[in-house]
Amino acid sequence: MQVLTIKDILRATNGEIISKTGNSAGLEITGITIDSREVSEGVLFVPLKGERADGHDFVQSALEHGASAALTEKDMERVKGTLIRVKDTRRAMGEIARYYKKKYFVPSVAITGSVGKTTTKDMVYAVLSAHYNTLKTPNNFNNDIGVPLTIYGLKEEHEMAVIEMGMNHFGEIEYLAGIALPDAAIITNIGMSHIENLGSQEGIFRAKMEITKRFNEKNTLFVNGDDAFLKTVTGEAYRVVKYGLDSSNDVYAKDIENKGRSGVEFTVVYDGGEFRASVTQPGVHNVYNALAAVCAGLHFGVSVEECIKGLRECEYTSQRLEIIEHNGIEIINDCYNSSPDSIRAALKVLKGSSKSHKIAILGDVLEMGGFAEKAHFNVGTDAAKSGIDMLITVGKNAAYIAKGAKEAGFGNVREYASTEDAAADMAKLVNSGDSVLVKASHGMHFEKITGALKTL
Repeated sequence: MQVLTIKDILRATNGEIISKTGNSAGLEITGITIDSREVSEGVLFVPLKGERADGHDFVQSALEHGASAALTEKDMERVKGTLIRVKDTRRAMGEIARYYKKKYFVPSVAITGSVGKTTTKDMVYAVLSAHYNTLKTPNNFNNDIGVPLTIYGLKEEHEMAVIEMGMNHFGEIEYLAGIALPDAAIITNIGMSHIENLGSQEGIFRAKMEITKRFNEKNTLFVNGDDAFLKTVTGEAYRVVKYGLDSSNDVYAKDIENKGRSGVEFTVVYDGGEFRASVTQPGVHNVYNALAAVCAGLHFGVSVEECIKGLRECEYTSQRLEIIEHNGIEIINDCYNSSPDSIRAALKVLKGSSKSHKIAILGDVLEMGGFAEKAHFNVGTDAAKSGIDMLITVGKNAAYIAKGAKEAGFGNVREYASTEDAAADMAKLVNSGDSVLVKASHGMHFEKITGALKTL
């Protein structure tokens, strides 16, 4: 992080110093943390109220252990050190990040969508990094805490930033975009993730489009032009570039060659020519993510050769179609998150495995609300036709996957109520020579199943 002063913090948050040591306004802040155990000289401690603990309980300890200052939204007496009162510490994180981004400006790309955000982020980062010193959102830091923490990571040497944005309610993407102030944005697709809170896919579409609320003629939006909702986007105040597999898009892919677990090769066609590219991430659906990365790269002046190199050498976030070989078992570890569309994509990857016996272990897709039964049932119907040899379902919603598969004529189904029960039976179900897809929403803790498979 580059330097901010206490005066900057006050300006950003409209805060007030309620306790100080010496000339607090001139203090320099060189780091911001929400963890009191990570404080040191120059660090601003931001206490957040969580489900299990309130960071305000650790303010004095943070100051005693070296923090240069701390925020508070509560009245706090007898605190020794520099303490700044703000209306809301969580909001203050965003206000400081917005101020910091404006002060130390670098061009940035924001990424959102129902499926593929993180993989697209990895690819965009790889392409831009082939030309620029680039910062990207670490892990899954894509909410109102993670986005500010990402922005604080901008250093003097950075020339670009790639920022992932997630949401499950209206207004969240608009808020995050107002913090990150992106120059360009990517919307990967409109699926059914978080449909419980947003009411319909139309609602999800509106929520994702919030990323353009501050856009003008200087901004560009890249969208999946094959998506039923995104193909309708026409920018009035900003530029729109569409990508996909259909040749009607501004940038499209042709001559796709699926190489199974080795990835995908394809030809990119764009205004000005075409070139052959490849990604090592399995699944034809990743061509869409790669096209988004190419669009961003070309837009920001990355050469064709650098785009090719970036895609080829991209390193991916773990637990997303991660292929693990263990004692003759191929584990397709995709248990960080899930949606009906991403399950279907993962089943295609499983189908392409060279292993002779294919097992799909599928768990609940969460936050589906009243759509859960039908969506899971339809996944089961598709799973029955996907070429698998065994289906294992885990959870209340996933029981509808089992039902859909059975009604479609697929008989080899095992059902479990809990992840722990399924993990305990892995030795009975999986053998050397099997390919096993492990996929569910993060809240199902399917890493326990992956862990059990690794012990076989």
